[in-house]
Amino acid sequence: MSTDMRYVEIIGAGLAGCEAAWQCVRHGVPVRLHEMKPEKTTPAHRYPGFAELVCSNSLRSGQIFNAIGLLKAELTRAHSLIMEAAYANEVPAGAALAVDRKGFSDYITDKIRSHPLITVIEEEVTQIPTDTETVTVVATGPLTTDTLSRDIMRLTGADYLHFYDAAAPIVDAASVDRSIAWEASRYDKGEAAYLNCPMTKEEYLAFYEALVSAKEAPLHAFDLPDGSEEGKLTVFEGCMPVEVMARRGVDTLLYGPLKPVGLPDPRTGREPYAVVQLRQENTEKTMYNLVGFQTHLTWDEQRRVFGMIPGLAQAEFLRYGVMHRNTFMNSPKLLSADYSMRTRPSLFFAGQMTGVEGYIESTGSGYIAGVNAARRVLGLDPLYFPRETVLGAMAAYISDARVTDFQPMNANFGLMPQLSQKVRGGKRGRNDAFAVRALEAIDKMLADGLLAGAQQT
Repeated sequence: MSTDMRYVEIIGAGLAGCEAAWQCVRHGVPVRLHEMKPEKTTPAHRYPGFAELVCSNSLRSGQIFNAIGLLKAELTRAHSLIMEAAYANEVPAGAALAVDRKGFSDYITDKIRSHPLITVIEEEVTQIPTDTETVTVVATGPLTTDTLSRDIMRLTGADYLHFYDAAAPIVDAASVDRSIAWEASRYDKGEAAYLNCPMTKEEYLAFYEALVSAKEAPLHAFDLPDGSEEGKLTVFEGCMPVEVMARRGVDTLLYGPLKPVGLPDPRTGREPYAVVQLRQENTEKTMYNLVGFQTHLTWDEQRRVFGMIPGLAQAEFLRYGVMHRNTFMNSPKLLSADYSMRTRPSLFFAGQMTGVEGYIESTGSGYIAGVNAARRVLGLDPLYFPRETVLGAMAAYISDARVTDFQPMNANFGLMPQLSQKVRGGKRGRNDAFAVRALEAIDKMLADGLLAGAQQT
């Protein structure tokens, strides 16, 4: 490596930061990756490795006619490190893609630390580099430290918005009563990757009353935005605590995480009134998480209320549900579609702090930021992904200056340009057509040499 070659500074070794680093070195551009773990952690992180998954081990649907499944396919074709690690550490989850958390993190950590063009610097970064010529990617995630947050606020001149993520509890598989719970995936799709706990109407109503009246944990100081009302909780729709969802109405859960459709109880041959699903957490099938049960209840209340679920009366909780702050920028006023700052093109942001919501969406933002950070070092023009791809549609959303009430967004087909002509097959046919169009666009970028990079890893 030439000593006078420029490099990219990347702050944060989460999903977005690691993906950005990988795309830089695929282009032959060296990286200095700053990560404050293991010396310092956020309140939500526990594992010392990179790309730690906090909320869930599920990367959601793996089916290409679903927007998040299509995003996975785009990233996989485009040589994403995160997708490579996910498939190398996959655990059964029906039609979804779930991973062994430890194996996933270890895989990425080893790839990053062993790469000759990546220098890992274990330190907390408290200030954005003042040298505007240094190409920098900030990917510090939804729990960016207060010190760095203040510096970013100073730099951008924009207020931050706040919402809360909730993580679901994990139970010991051996403590689940298998005479009640059974293994199956909804509609028998894929491998039987879930444990299903059935409820009668009487059991559900008793559980519901206990849930909506249960005591919630107090919010910690680090969870409260500056100037916010003590104890005030703002929740992002896509990661809502189960008790908050339940308060919307007695039947709400029956159309959400407790819906029984496609899950007939083998003991009766009929669908129960409600079903709680537990998803495999690791390869060894020793741990399961309660699907959709993100929560802010106290630990004692979690034991009491969730112990009312048939099959979980004697459940051993290996991790209780927790709440933590999530912070994002008013990106449409600040960022371009390559995730660079409009007023400082050498500074890129990536991950959930940009307003993309979800593991894979964060990965996608890191991918685009990394590619474009490398291109800037190499003196190339920015690369804007077509809106016909999920990658490009998400980038267009977070950079659309016409958006006035910006909120975090998951990948969805509503962000993409509509098809030029009608297709047969209803919604499924339309989504299949979206997928064909998107992957053709990715394949063209690959064929044109825009994504593969100068150096293969």
